[in-house]
Amino acid sequence: QVQLVESGGGLVQPGGSLRLSCAASGFIISRYWMYWVRQAPGKEREFVACINWSGTSTSYYADSVKGRFTISRDNAKNTVYLQMNSLKPEETAVYYCAADPFFRGTTIGEYKYWGQGTQVTLSS
Repeated sequence: QVQLVESGGGLVQPGGSLRLSCAASGFIISRYWMYWVRQAPGKEREFVACINWSGTSTSYYADSVKGRFTISRDNAKNTVYLQMNSLKPEETAVYYCAADPFFRGTTIGEYKYWGQGTQVTLSS
């Protein structure tokens, strides 16, 4: 059975850092594009970052997080990470991990597999 389980969310101060993890089972992440998506309260789902592996990894980021967030993967652990630095108050959201065999960019509705999400809350 395919599963994606996010962890690492919690309460963090503005300007702080947090590292999210996405543990996959039932498929091999190196064969998939892996995505991070977030949904703030009352807002639409928003693409954050994605990564694949084709000998070396290739990654893309939303402009809003570029330079602050880093997506990475550990193929041996079948796990994807999102390192988030210099977090802003407006980045309070549920962060989701997703997977798809193809690069679909921001076409979020097309992603094949989804995790249940992990809550990230910015608070002073």
